[in-house]
Amino acid sequence: MSIENSAYAAFATLLAGCPHPASPAELHGLLLGRSCAGAGFEHASWLTDATDLLGEIADEKVRQALIGLQEMVKGELTGADIAVVLLLPSDDSPLADRALALGQWCQGFLAGFGLAAGDRALSAEAMEVLQDMSAIAQVQGGLEESEDGENDYMEVAEYLRVAPLLLFSECAGPAVTPTAKPSLH
Repeated sequence: MSIENSAYAAFATLLAGCPHPASPAELHGLLLGRSCAGAGFEHASWLTDATDLLGEIADEKVRQALIGLQEMVKGELTGADIAVVLLLPSDDSPLADRALALGQWCQGFLAGFGLAAGDRALSAEAMEVLQDMSAIAQVQGGLEESEDGENDYMEVAEYLRVAPLLLFSECAGPAVTPTAKPSLH
């Protein structure tokens, strides 16, 4: 898929008209982070958080795209798949741009997670995932255009496709209620 036809490029074009344009990666990270922390999937609260990041959302196309993105994330987090699709530049983009977007995605995720999670106690595994994301968020395009750089990028991206599911299952997943045993009378 060429970058001109990617969902990332389409979102970048939509967001360019916002008062405070953010990268699509940061916006998607924010949405996924808040969702994994238990913010729920109400459109109004998501649009409020998106407005805090982007400024006033006057364009109906942007508003509908944000709602569509939320519906996609809801389907991924509550569905049977074991990975999410990250909103990142296409594979034919320069590696430095893709690595920078991974960092922006993690920054957005951490911000969204922090907004919704508050001071909730987390498991050691969840804390490790958040620490990993914090380290990835520091990426400043340090990957070289090489086979090793591509492999490193792919490993990190694959990790980030699965790691949020751990946080969602711990913080926001459906509560498992024990089924009552039938009484014998």
